Amino acid sequence: MSRLIDVAPQLAAQAIELPSWAFGNSGTRFKVFGSAGTARDPFEKIADAAQVHRYTGLAPTVALHIPWDKVEDFDALRKHADDLGVALGTINSNTFQDDEYKLGALTHTDAAVRQKAIDHHFECIEVMNATGSRDLKIWLAEGSNYPGQADLRGRQDRLAESLATIYERIGENQRLVLEYKFFEPAFYHTDVPDWGTSYAQVAALGERAVVCLDTGHHAPGTNIEFIVMQLLRLGKLGSFDFNSRFYADDDLIVGAADPFQLFRILFEVIRGGGYGNPDVAFMLDQCHNIEQKIPGQIRSVLNVQEMTARALLVDTTALTAAQESGDVLEANRIFMDAFYTDVRADLAAWRETRGLPADPMEAYLASGYQQQIESERVGGTQAGWGA
Repeated sequence: MSRLIDVAPQLAAQAIELPSWAFGNSGTRFKVFGSAGTARDPFEKIADAAQVHRYTGLAPTVALHIPWDKVEDFDALRKHADDLGVALGTINSNTFQDDEYKLGALTHTDAAVRQKAIDHHFECIEVMNATGSRDLKIWLAEGSNYPGQADLRGRQDRLAESLATIYERIGENQRLVLEYKFFEPAFYHTDVPDWGTSYAQVAALGERAVVCLDTGHHAPGTNIEFIVMQLLRLGKLGSFDFNSRFYADDDLIVGAADPFQLFRILFEVIRGGGYGNPDVAFMLDQCHNIEQKIPGQIRSVLNVQEMTARALLVDTTALTAAQESGDVLEANRIFMDAFYTDVRADLAAWRETRGLPADPMEAYLASGYQQQIESERVGGTQAGWGA
């Protein structure tokens, strides 16, 4: 296992939360595509997520989305997860599908609409209390399409007031996590478009309010690892939503478009003390539109594991020496040597020492689970992002 032995203890602690919605039907802006065996309810989503953890050992928790994952008995859902060897994680709110939210939710000029959105978050907090979840993650599809359409300052003021009301309700061991996205579905301006706006809003709330960084939510060419560094430096990086994109918020399998970017991000996470830190949560946020859901998630967590291993192999002592001496090419060589290290065979051997299959994808495909769910899940409405 060569150099991997040195970093194996750090790798063993890695945990990547899976999104429940990745196991439902999803699609492009134009169509939601159905596929055989897709989960029809939150219980089946969690069963599918448990398969990913069974074969990789990397995904012990599942994030829920309300109302997509709303059930009558959350205690039963929690027990169902426990029985399958996973736990319920982050609770994600939804203020982007009701007609009343067309012009905003937490930022709306109408106090009644804002209160409806706030009440929805209160409901999410009750779900957190029932499931034992720590984080309430908020992403807002709010903004404007035309100059002059909205009072930009007024919307920020109303957002701050709404978030403060929600923050007052969360428990002492819970957190408010504010996600940002630079555009879409609003195209002229977005109310939380960047890390600075998210940081400014959560910093005003208190210590239990932090920023979520979605790797696909940036303009092309953005140096995401710099943002990672800055938020870690400020103590406000609460969580990641890992995915990959070629153009915009494509929500593709993490590492698919730019593995080197994922490596650079993970290096800064490790450098800044965010790796193995319970205050910095790793989560996937992806939609598998044309590929099978469970294999897509298996591939995703393995990509994160591989790039984490490579990032842990950076010779930081030599790198620091080269940086401080001004040896530009040597510093870059040390960095690139770690990135180009092929750790796949070593990771496979290491998995076997932990009682996991060397090739989790192959083991899953041979298990018969996919064929089983395709034959059993017939009828009913398959759960998806539009459900």
